[in-house]
Amino acid sequence: MRQKLFFTAALCTLLSTGGMAQEALWSGSQVKSPVQNPDGTVTFNLFAPKAVKVEVTGDFLPTRQIDTPRGKYDAPGVAELKEGKNGVWSFTTSALPSELYNYSFTVDGMRYLDPSNIYVNRDVASLTSIFIVKGQKGDKGDLYSVNEVPHGNVSKVWYDSPTLKMKRRMTVYTPAGYDKGGKYPVLYLLHGAGGDEDAWSTLGRAAQILDNLIATGKAKPMIVVMPNGNPNCQAAPGEWSFGMYQPGFMGGGDGPKAKAAASMDESFMDIVKYVDRNYRTLADRAHRAVCGLSMGGGHTFAISRRFPTSFDYYGLFSAGLGVGRDYNNRTPLLQQMNENKEYNAQMKTLFASHPKLYWIGIGKTDFLYQSNADLRKYLDTKGYKYEYMETDGGHIWRNWRIYLTTFAQKLFK
Repeated sequence: MRQKLFFTAALCTLLSTGGMAQEALWSGSQVKSPVQNPDGTVTFNLFAPKAVKVEVTGDFLPTRQIDTPRGKYDAPGVAELKEGKNGVWSFTTSALPSELYNYSFTVDGMRYLDPSNIYVNRDVASLTSIFIVKGQKGDKGDLYSVNEVPHGNVSKVWYDSPTLKMKRRMTVYTPAGYDKGGKYPVLYLLHGAGGDEDAWSTLGRAAQILDNLIATGKAKPMIVVMPNGNPNCQAAPGEWSFGMYQPGFMGGGDGPKAKAAASMDESFMDIVKYVDRNYRTLADRAHRAVCGLSMGGGHTFAISRRFPTSFDYYGLFSAGLGVGRDYNNRTPLLQQMNENKEYNAQMKTLFASHPKLYWIGIGKTDFLYQSNADLRKYLDTKGYKYEYMETDGGHIWRNWRIYLTTFAQKLFK
């Protein structure tokens, strides 16, 4: 009797599961998207049988410039999907260059991730679906992909910051072979406003870039430290006692409002000291580099002046620049630089110490382009040596991944 009951229950379960599988099949959940086609185009598919209008927004489409209170920004382009059979809407791109792309759908005014794509990134408070187009070996899509090369390890590490009076978390990449011994140089890699210690390892593909560059001999094996640049936070949202709050840009959202005990640059050597104590580092100026994007570029700018002989390599990626404690957008930055005595003394000390590399990168349509042009004009006037890279596009991760790739290959040579 028991065997009969068990068989009946199992049969019911099988039929139920089969029914659900059939329902999922016909409901459209088995739709494949995105589909990379042999001719280099990509097709997006979405099952939405009752929809009136379906659009895809993505950075593979021509960008739009939008006006905001902070200036003009490059926004991803938009294209309409066409309804086909069985309620499936589709759109096919032109052939796409090798790159990492992000996108989302809008259905009758409501934004959705692609339900057929499990790969998602978070940028501040926005989630987007992502995919990578790979072309030739060593191109951008290939560099951002996980390839069959020796892999480094990525860890989430808690450290004590006496200056900020709190325990804090950072992401640390150690290169392949680190466990076999030896000492390594260190790159400190800083995120932008609204980001956290997860930004460079997810959006920036830092581990994949370093794995691939090191494996091909284009970059020296190095430790990469990715701290949280928000000095009033211990860690990324949901990863510390403040809870699962909604992050925001420049202190917006539902995050902590309390003022930090010190600034990021004032507290930065807490990170360096921890890393030198707990990792096998080459603990001198010649083997330390610091770089960052946007707010992190501003932090790098401040760190270079506060600790002018602690690092030999500096990288400013679309940097948010300022010369005083209070941000001033009423006076041209070049004028502030020329008039601020403390700033001039700091820059004189920095460049008199002969750093090996002072590197600046920015996009042609970046809203911070003019302030970075002011910095270059100031450096030119003073005869301070630097390297400069200008790319298409604006304040976007696509540029920052290029800058990291370029900068990393110049280090510790």
